[in-house]
Amino acid sequence: MTDELSHETEPFRRTDLSVQERAADLLSRLTADERVAMLHQAMPAIERWGVAEARTGAETLHGVAWLGEATVFPQPVGLAATWDTELIEAVGSVTSTELRAKRAENPLVSLNVWAPVVNTLRHPLWGRNEEGYSEDPHLTGQFGAAYAKGLRGDDERVWKTVPALKHFLAYSNETDRSATSSEMSLRTLHEEELAAFRPAIEQQVAGSMMLAYNQVNGIPAHTQPELVAEARSWTDGSLAIVSDAGAPTFVVTVQGAQPDSVHAAAALVRSGMDSFTDNDADAQPTITNLNRALEQGLLTRGDIDRAVSHILEMRVRTGEFDGDADLYAGIGIDAIDAPGARELAREVAGRSVVVLRNDAGVLPLVAPARIAVVGPMAEVVLTDWYAGTPPYAVGIAQGLAERYPSARVETVTGADTITLRAADGRYVVSNSDGSKVAAVGDEAGDDALFDVTDWGDGLLTLRSHASGRLLTGGAWPMKTDAERVGGWVVQESFRRHLHADGSWSLLHLGSGRWVRASREVGLLLAEGVTLDDAEHFSVEIVRSGADAVAAAAASVDVVIVAVGNDPHLAGRETADRPHMLLPEAFTDLWRIAHEANERTVLQIVSSYPYVLAGAVAAATVVWSSHGGQELGHGIADVLSGDREPTGRLAQSWPADPTQAGDLFDYDTQRQQATYRHQPAPYAFAFGHGLTYSTVEYRGVTLVADQVDAPAPTHRHPALGVVGESAVTAVVTVANTGERVAEELVQLYSIAPELPITAPRRLLVGYRRVRLEPGEQQQVEITFDVARLSVWDGALRLDGAAEDWLHEGALRVQPGSYRVAAGPSADDLPVLAELTVS
Repeated sequence: MTDELSHETEPFRRTDLSVQERAADLLSRLTADERVAMLHQAMPAIERWGVAEARTGAETLHGVAWLGEATVFPQPVGLAATWDTELIEAVGSVTSTELRAKRAENPLVSLNVWAPVVNTLRHPLWGRNEEGYSEDPHLTGQFGAAYAKGLRGDDERVWKTVPALKHFLAYSNETDRSATSSEMSLRTLHEEELAAFRPAIEQQVAGSMMLAYNQVNGIPAHTQPELVAEARSWTDGSLAIVSDAGAPTFVVTVQGAQPDSVHAAAALVRSGMDSFTDNDADAQPTITNLNRALEQGLLTRGDIDRAVSHILEMRVRTGEFDGDADLYAGIGIDAIDAPGARELAREVAGRSVVVLRNDAGVLPLVAPARIAVVGPMAEVVLTDWYAGTPPYAVGIAQGLAERYPSARVETVTGADTITLRAADGRYVVSNSDGSKVAAVGDEAGDDALFDVTDWGDGLLTLRSHASGRLLTGGAWPMKTDAERVGGWVVQESFRRHLHADGSWSLLHLGSGRWVRASREVGLLLAEGVTLDDAEHFSVEIVRSGADAVAAAAASVDVVIVAVGNDPHLAGRETADRPHMLLPEAFTDLWRIAHEANERTVLQIVSSYPYVLAGAVAAATVVWSSHGGQELGHGIADVLSGDREPTGRLAQSWPADPTQAGDLFDYDTQRQQATYRHQPAPYAFAFGHGLTYSTVEYRGVTLVADQVDAPAPTHRHPALGVVGESAVTAVVTVANTGERVAEELVQLYSIAPELPITAPRRLLVGYRRVRLEPGEQQQVEITFDVARLSVWDGALRLDGAAEDWLHEGALRVQPGSYRVAAGPSADDLPVLAELTVS
């Protein structure tokens, strides 16, 4: 082909050719330098061929993020609580449509989306718990594949977006995440880690994958060619491998695995990585390192071409070179915040709410005339690092007020209202726009009032009455103009030091500096190096948050105590949680409200499970993840009974922190961690969630109670996928209550004692069923007996590759298994015997 050839006849633009043929044609047209440049996140335009400048990576974890207004859905841990793959797929579809709309506005918006996260939630202290789906790897894989399917779209030829699974592999701790090594037996690797990534790739709904910051068995996850090759073996299609941000540099600077950036670049490409996410949009360091690696013989031109091919195949898939044949190209900016997206956001928010406990019969609410919503989550809708900007937001109090328009809904945050006086006696005051905050006030007017919220463990935020916004140390001098807690480094959080005389000093956590008032002009500055430099503020409580909660609770028919985490505090990317206990500040609010009114609902909105600690006696407990823009409507729909509770936990809530094991030990079997291995009952088990009716499990039978063990393999079947060795269970359930029940019937295997210890219990299938009052149904659930397989290191498969990754195989051990059904992993009242021979 020549440069003069019409663009319409270039083979890489021909939709009748295969993706591989088109990418190979385009590759052949690129110079050596252009090929190298394609391996950085910021890819240059190739003007003579009409190839536009492009990027890898857009954030779409639960809606489009970082690109302005977009529909914000519940966090993935909340999406998982729906246990509904069709609903999760629908969320992915709306998200990909809105990303296409953003691309119509800005062509540099990437269609390579960095979602879903399919790392298992093996430990609830992981700071990024909100980003994952479940502690069960197969359920994680199923939900991740559903979301990826929605992101990918239904067209056989053009992908609406190309999902990249995150983060490969064995990544679920933030503390020293680029330094720590996830020690991984082959059993843990095959049974729990690889199993979560495989379904989306096998189903060809994920066309990309991001590597993880951590090391695996002492080797950076970014330089493990056998693992990358294993993932690529799961599909006949292409899989573009991208680095996590900054990770190519970390291979040298943090992990010390390579002597310099040139050797690192070579090792990364040889290991199967195709795109460097490093140095932001500056591609030159990567280009220089790759060219030097070529000059030194550390890489070949073939190595470069293989990597470039994967990137070009990904771009071909999106219809980038298809012109009018790209059926998604007509999506415009008007697709953002469409009515259907709002309806879906509300449905998912409601479907993800889990009623954990309803012992006092308070729920559903019956026409209350007076409602108090108290606590820091009463009015706000908080978003996390990977959320977009919602076009609107409905908090819990607003949702209840709209549902009960004739009721009086009172809101109390529970924050103390205080004044701060500097050592010279002047009050800290703020102007109305928050641009100036200084210790210059002579009296305690409204401009001197601050609401102090304790998020647990002394972690404080201060909101000015004058500006209505948060005190922030992110500016010099300090201001009270922050709309919310946020940012990569949070600037709105403080920790109090209480002096012997009762005065406070405030440590600004974003900078690690103490707050002081500057001489004469009194401006607040976050720059004190030691406590000796800190201002000693005299504090007066003008209004007690605890007293306000007690007064509100005593005067109403029902109290909703709305507590939970701010997703930017006490657990987030780069920071694991300090502990699992529901903060004392929150348990105190519940206790105060409950002492004043027994009809109290503990409503938790959080990114992760808690151990209830001081609120363990709460008779009515409801949980939601941070549910996005429709949080308040979703919760009100369930509390009112307008929506039958359908949410079920996809992650256990421990009764005791020790049940979770060690955050840094990835061998869940050795630790007896997760529902699969833990012998003691959880506070709220995997699969748990109540209806407003009563459902009785009356029996389970097997269509055939004996089955032959299938041949050993290297791959578990995905959850819900059934091969030749099918087992069908029939579970009899009945609604013995007076309301309709939406029951999630769950089926588990309980293994006998075996030569290779199998999980104590294992989810093998589930099915949702709607039961009218008094109705009995027989629910069929079919699973593949290969789901019962464990890794046997002594086996060698014929024709298996001679590498460490396949030193063994998955096999089902003969024995007498129990197949049990029930509403959770800890509540399995009916059993049948299955003989595997």
